[in-house]
Amino acid sequence: MAEKLVVSVKDFGAVADIDAVQTTAFQAAIDHCFVNGGGEVQVPEGTYILGDIRIRSNVTLHLLENAVLKGSKNPKDYRNILTDKLEPLPESEATDAHWYGPFEWIKMGGGFKVHLYTAGSYWNYGLIRAAFAENIALIGEKGSLIDGNNVFDPEGEEDYRGPHAVNMHFCKNIVLKGYTVKDSSNWAHAIFQSEKIRFEDLTVLAGRDALHTRSCSDVEMLNCTLITGDDCVAGFDNINVLVKGCEISSACSAFRYGGYNILVEDCHIYGPCKYQFRGTFTREEKIAGVYTSSSPRARNNMLSLLTNFVTNDLPVRHAPGKIVFRNCTVQNADRFLHLNLSGNEAWQVGHPPKDITFENIKATGISLGVYCYGDGEVPVTLNFENVEYSVREGFENDAVFKVAHFDEINLKNVKITNFVGDTLIKTWSDGGKVNTENFECDLKKNGLINKAEEEFKCNAI
Repeated sequence: MAEKLVVSVKDFGAVADIDAVQTTAFQAAIDHCFVNGGGEVQVPEGTYILGDIRIRSNVTLHLLENAVLKGSKNPKDYRNILTDKLEPLPESEATDAHWYGPFEWIKMGGGFKVHLYTAGSYWNYGLIRAAFAENIALIGEKGSLIDGNNVFDPEGEEDYRGPHAVNMHFCKNIVLKGYTVKDSSNWAHAIFQSEKIRFEDLTVLAGRDALHTRSCSDVEMLNCTLITGDDCVAGFDNINVLVKGCEISSACSAFRYGGYNILVEDCHIYGPCKYQFRGTFTREEKIAGVYTSSSPRARNNMLSLLTNFVTNDLPVRHAPGKIVFRNCTVQNADRFLHLNLSGNEAWQVGHPPKDITFENIKATGISLGVYCYGDGEVPVTLNFENVEYSVREGFENDAVFKVAHFDEINLKNVKITNFVGDTLIKTWSDGGKVNTENFECDLKKNGLINKAEEEFKCNAI
């Protein structure tokens, strides 16, 4: 058996710790391994400034101890994938499409969002790229870092977002392990329509979404630390997902996620986040790349533990459901659950989940409770078993559950404390059952469930 090919980026001319973009040398090392049947490209200690580099099939990019990949501040340095002669993108993927905001998209008639789902779109540019690749890995040793450098791009999403840190489309057998991402200008990891993905021992700090998968299958997120000013785990139409042993703190939603057969286990999830949500920063602050905003809109509260994510952007491969949170602690989330199919939220349009389960959960300091506005055609079932739940000070009189179009709410071995309101569950629809077994809550007579007089309104988040 032939030995695995191992090369260093320095063998191809890369120079650390200088103010010059090293993309050409990195890509030459990767391409050398690829055309010779695969191998490992090592990155020695030091800081290397890069535009976009493309990992290819059967290639591992190995960041050795204290190796730092730092994104170029020039957004135009991230377009090399469009001129790739070794593996040119299919014409249908080489769109160079920019971000379309909601109003522009409505005027265009909706439909397939090419800016999101084509590998060559301007919105999908990134520091580390992969497309139509198999058996690829990005591995980091102690002190290894991908620094997104908070690149400001006036042509990017919301007129400021720059490149993703890691962006992959239509790939299979992906290992992402051991490194830290900080200050990603857009998402730290944006993985689309791929399968067999393992995120392991990763740290993501600040920036935008930490681990974002869309229409992916067989995904593992293991022992990661995700502390971001945006969503930590995000995406929709994902099938067979395990999130285990992670530390998660978000200034948006810890999970803005959807799909089928999703298990979140042994995680510590908490707010407020140490990083503020960058969308509330002033333009000058976004350009400067600062961490803290002086804007009165600036915030770092965690909006929800779980925000349901479903959209009709792509065909749903499997009806959503079998979503389970087990053996987790949750602290200081505004909403415990945010499921809003009332029609006023862009990322909650499409097939609803059939069931969501919370088992062996200790939740403290929850303010706005459980929002569940389901779909009349597929009513959702919520299962709570072995759950301790305390209401945040100042919200003791508010209903913990605000629901519509649900099938069942099952409360087994559930204890709710610091609630003194008249009604625990307010509903805005007929039907739906509430089942209790060994349920503890300081309820007034007939205070378990009542139909509200006003129509249910769920604010988008």
